Amino acid sequence: MAKTITISISDVDEKILYNDLLSTVSNYGVDNEGIKDWHEKASAGKINNCWKRFQQEWTTKLMNDDSFTDKIPSNKTDFVNLVTARSDYKDRATRDAEEKAARG
Repeated sequence: MAKTITISISDVDEKILYNDLLSTVSNYGVDNEGIKDWHEKASAGKINNCWKRFQQEWTTKLMNDDSFTDKIPSNKTDFVNLVTARSDYKDRATRDAEEKAARG
């Protein structure tokens, strides 16, 4: 299930972004292709970095889990579905909440 995210940027922040981002002079303040392009690339980069950490962490965990005897999936979708269906999988919010509770 894909998510659509809409962001709002103030006029001042837009001007700040266009100090560094490309925009077409004739469309300045009208189209936001420069901001959209930057945001899409920034999001793709973040997802890619999260995927690399996720894959590395869970490949190691699966390989060290004596009770796990299945093959480790070679494609991203199957790998993520396998890991997130495990009883020992915890997302960031759950890990943070448990850590906070443990500190008291």
